[in-house]
Amino acid sequence: MHPDFSTAIWRTSSRSSSSGGQCVEIAFVPATADWRKASRSQGNGGACVEIAVQPSVVGIRDSKDAAGPVLAVSRDAFGAFLRAIGSGRV
Repeated sequence: MHPDFSTAIWRTSSRSSSSGGQCVEIAFVPATADWRKASRSQGNGGACVEIAVQPSVVGIRDSKDAAGPVLAVSRDAFGAFLRAIGSGRV
């Protein structure tokens, strides 16, 4: 199964050229996204994970580095990940 990023917001790399050369695009989670801390995260600065659910992607980040990198995965992939955790496969 291929992830559905059809409604994701895409940006073309600044290194891409308009002459049809090598182009890289990234899907991102908007800065206005509503981030939620995982219920298992500790309040004392321990391992904290936050997610932001968007129409076609789920953003995952380290809450201690909110300005840092964000991993964006399809909602289907994130759902499969949660089911795997729930069943003890992960």
